[in-house]
Amino acid sequence: MGGQIDQRMVLLLLVGSGVTYAAYEHPPFGAALVIGAAVVTLLHLLMKDH
Repeated sequence: MGGQIDQRMVLLLLVGSGVTYAAYEHPPFGAALVIGAAVVTLLHLLMKDH
């Protein structure tokens, strides 16, 4: 359980924060929190089966 879950959590946080920051800097692309949450949720669901 240890290392792999930790790496996934770091990846989710990095990708989510990067996408949220990009959406925050460019408001026409959408609300920052919605986009960040959607990307993190999608990655979590995709990586859950592995």
